[in-house]
Amino acid sequence: MSRKYFGTDGVRGRVGQSPITPDFVMRLGYAAGKVLLGQCKMPAGERPEVLIGKDTRLSGYMLESALEAGFSAAGVDVCLVGPIPTPAVAYLTRALRLQAGIVISASHNPYYDNGIKFFSAQGTKLPDDVEHAIEEGIDQPMVCVPAADLGRVKRIEDARGRYIEFCKSTFPNDLDLRGLKIVVDCAHGAAYHTAPSVFHELGADIVTIGAQPNGLNINDGFGATAPRALCEAVLAHRADLGVALDGDADRIQMVDAEGNLYDGDQLLYAIVRSRARNTPVKGVAGTLMTNLALEHALGKMGVAFARAAVGDRYVVEMMNEKGWLYGGENSGHILALDRHTTGDGTVAALQVLAALKESGGNLKALLGSLVLYPQKLINVPITKGFPWKDDPRIAKMLSEVEIRMAGRGRVLLRASGTEPLLRVMVEGEDAVEVAAAAEQLAAVVREAAQ
Repeated sequence: MSRKYFGTDGVRGRVGQSPITPDFVMRLGYAAGKVLLGQCKMPAGERPEVLIGKDTRLSGYMLESALEAGFSAAGVDVCLVGPIPTPAVAYLTRALRLQAGIVISASHNPYYDNGIKFFSAQGTKLPDDVEHAIEEGIDQPMVCVPAADLGRVKRIEDARGRYIEFCKSTFPNDLDLRGLKIVVDCAHGAAYHTAPSVFHELGADIVTIGAQPNGLNINDGFGATAPRALCEAVLAHRADLGVALDGDADRIQMVDAEGNLYDGDQLLYAIVRSRARNTPVKGVAGTLMTNLALEHALGKMGVAFARAAVGDRYVVEMMNEKGWLYGGENSGHILALDRHTTGDGTVAALQVLAALKESGGNLKALLGSLVLYPQKLINVPITKGFPWKDDPRIAKMLSEVEIRMAGRGRVLLRASGTEPLLRVMVEGEDAVEVAAAAEQLAAVVREAAQ
């Protein structure tokens, strides 16, 4: 099913350029509202109700108003919660028994990008057929409902507190974080007023960085996509651990007391290895980008592994199909469906911290013999719609590199679903060979894309 507006994680783009414009976003809200009205069996006299949250981007105010207008014109009530993590919207939508949740965020992208993500009433990403139905309605004329039937708008004042308590509930009742000094990097994003409180209320001594959002500094030099600040802060404050979230707080990276950085593959393995000590783990879902070393390590544990397309929505779909509880991406989206319906950076950090408390060790010990294979990822800018799969120069070089790495690594070319980039990834046992192969392949892509 082809998509016109939706990517792997909602609708995303540069603010002020199609589709991230006020008029489009209003029509998006209206179309989504009409789809909800058609699908929801509401009691007589009641309207569907949706929740809208956002991250700290300045453009969030504009897009929030546009979405609000679109839903109201369709006859759908709206609950506003202001800046709050993406996974908080998923939780609150389910907890408040609402019909959908919407997040205004471009996740790890710079402030000048923004996007719209949707959650179902169950707190999961929308199925493809629902997104398709919304897309079909976007280009249809807007016909406002009668004035008496317009959607009403209200603000939920205790959303932050509700979410903080939910996060704490995913941590074992018989454990606490006393004795740990943790640096929390909020990326000047949506978790700036939630994540530090969660760790502090569980007993940790907290040092907070990246928690002064001004609307323009989200993900700028801080957070999971810029972890150097966290590494430096952990060493400077002599902390035990560091936790870095991204702009909408659905992904995570962690740092140990020595300043070593741990990505999503390593943290997922730490959680699964800890869980497997008490309960059998059937399987783990990763993506095409998951490090081959994780697959091999899980195999030694007797845990099945499968790769989904890149994007946490596809990981969740695979987990549900197979009846598995754990999955994730090396970028830091970690899914533990026994704790939450979607990827949540704060909740994932708590699962790693619980494993550390139970084992009495450190992150390095928790990973056992897992050592990730060298992996080189190069993002090459391309124009939208560039037919890279049909380019003979790219195909020839890709074949050459695959033959060279056969049996000793992997090669992957993948168009980003959220940015105009072609991701070139090479992975293998020898770091020098991996880097050289990736640079060689990327150079051909750059030349072809000109």
